[in-house]
Amino acid sequence: MAITASLVKELRQRTGAGMMDCKQSLTETSGDMEAAIDLMRTSGAAKAAKKAGRVVAEGLVKVNISSDKKTVTILEINSETDFVTKGDAFIGFVDMLGALALKTTPANIEQFLSQTLDNGDSLEKAREDIIAKVGENIAIRRVQTITTDNGVIGAYKHGERIAVVTVLKGGDEALAKDIAMHIAASKPECITEAELSTDLLEREKAIFVEQAKESGKPDHIIEKIVAGRMKKFINEVTLYGQSFVKDPDTKIGKLAQSHNAQVKSFVRFEVGEGIEKKEENFADEVMAQIQS
Repeated sequence: MAITASLVKELRQRTGAGMMDCKQSLTETSGDMEAAIDLMRTSGAAKAAKKAGRVVAEGLVKVNISSDKKTVTILEINSETDFVTKGDAFIGFVDMLGALALKTTPANIEQFLSQTLDNGDSLEKAREDIIAKVGENIAIRRVQTITTDNGVIGAYKHGERIAVVTVLKGGDEALAKDIAMHIAASKPECITEAELSTDLLEREKAIFVEQAKESGKPDHIIEKIVAGRMKKFINEVTLYGQSFVKDPDTKIGKLAQSHNAQVKSFVRFEVGEGIEKKEENFADEVMAQIQS
């Protein structure tokens, strides 16, 4: 049977796969449309295995909030290139996973990956299918569920690459979102100084002491220099010590206090964090846009 352009077009519409993959599958099945679809599905695992070693440092983050605003899920799905993240197939895949995460509220990524879709497919099967469609390695990298009984949840996304969820005791949703936006830009390590490890503080102090000694100043002056640098360091890495990006004269700790609120927790996902890739700093981009 002749493999016509209309046959290839129909198979592409039904599977979302590339033109050459469609043509090859139709050729191997003598133009049998259903057989070609089955062949492409069964070959998905092999294609996925071949692409498994490729670096996936691009992707999207997704936040889903329950109707009662007491549960939020945040997840990251990675691809090889930014181009793929703009396609309907990948976006639809991420949307589907976001809805599944909110429905199942997984405790961790391992629990999430063990889920089964409504059609009976495993998440691994769904991942293999999307790999076959877009022609790139895809990774379901991480997911987190945040719940609260009496707290206030705020969420902020900067484009599709950075997402933050905050939980406040007191305050309101607008404040929670403002603080989430600040976290997107400023990347605090934790909320307060009490959460910083002793080892980290001692290591930083030792470095500052050695730097101050090089000045040749007396010990009592060195002590004051080190104390000042430690205070600056702690303010830089703790949320409460940072200056609010929308009002640099106000510390986040004071902002929360003025609204009779406390930040109980936050989660910040940035696409590709910890993955070796070209140097980009999206936090700087967020800061620039907020302050402009």
